[in-house]
Amino acid sequence: MTSEIPKIAPSHAPHSQYPMSRPRRLRRSPFVRNLVREHALGVNDLIYPVFVVESQAEECEIPAMPGIRRWSADNLVRHLAGAVELGIPAVAIFPVIDPSLKTPDGREAFNPNGLVPRTLVRLKKEFSQLGLISDVALDPYTSHGQDGICDDTGYILNDVTVDALARQSLVHAEAGADIVAPSDMMDGRVGVIRRALEERGFSETMILSYAAKYASAFYAPFREAVGSAKALAHADKKTYQMDPANSSEALREIALDIAEGADMVMVKPGLPYLDIICRAKDRFDVPIFAYNVSGEYAMIKAAAQAGFIDEKACVLEALLAFKRAGADAILTYHALDAARWMRQGLV
Repeated sequence: MTSEIPKIAPSHAPHSQYPMSRPRRLRRSPFVRNLVREHALGVNDLIYPVFVVESQAEECEIPAMPGIRRWSADNLVRHLAGAVELGIPAVAIFPVIDPSLKTPDGREAFNPNGLVPRTLVRLKKEFSQLGLISDVALDPYTSHGQDGICDDTGYILNDVTVDALARQSLVHAEAGADIVAPSDMMDGRVGVIRRALEERGFSETMILSYAAKYASAFYAPFREAVGSAKALAHADKKTYQMDPANSSEALREIALDIAEGADMVMVKPGLPYLDIICRAKDRFDVPIFAYNVSGEYAMIKAAAQAGFIDEKACVLEALLAFKRAGADAILTYHALDAARWMRQGLV
């Protein structure tokens, strides 16, 4: 007796209504997924932010940022040897200043013998090929925790602050900074810094402008890390950092900084502002950097420690999102872990 041929279920029957294009074909096997992948994340995309203090006695873990600590210069050198070995191309340096050195005008920011210049000299001597990015802002140095010099009412004086930032940039360039990164959001500071650098013979020193820096709640762990949280207290920075509700304004800010001489521009924070990164990349033909900020780092760490998420998978997915949005480089506290995972072939 001949076996009856099974009938094809109607849902699989070929007919004119059934789609001939099946996107899942390009997801079936690892080899084809690798071939058609639109974006890739590599170690060369990562910039590692580090916090430096005067002495080993001041070194400590940062409670709000598990795995991140403040480093003295000697131990920072040893720590960064591992980063260099992993292929991290650049670090961003943020100081933790002794409270006794903080003043209303933040004058310690342009002390040529200060913590940051000495750290830059040391790191350039130890790691000649490591890119050194110095933060240009007054908030680590001011007794009030603001990014600028205030008048009697507490309002930030733009042009007076810009002059101080230019002096700070020159001190950093003289100490060996490859890139000075004004993160203050004062109007016109990129142009003034660029002219100062040119006039003093630092035409090769690059400017990474925090061009679209929002008044964000995601900065809280960072302010704890650099010691400005207590000084700032209940004040905010909304008169100079951007309103999170605005996006077209970011494009105007970026355009101004490029016109003034910025070599690359920053969007900060990162993950809540991927749309800004995307719009900036579509509009401007300059490198766009993103800052995966302390609050974003802390959330992933806390969720991973609670067992709610897979840390490695979530970190790599988040970093890849920056590349997909258009970022050319990413400042991230996950840099060392991400680089290790890449070396292990886990990306």
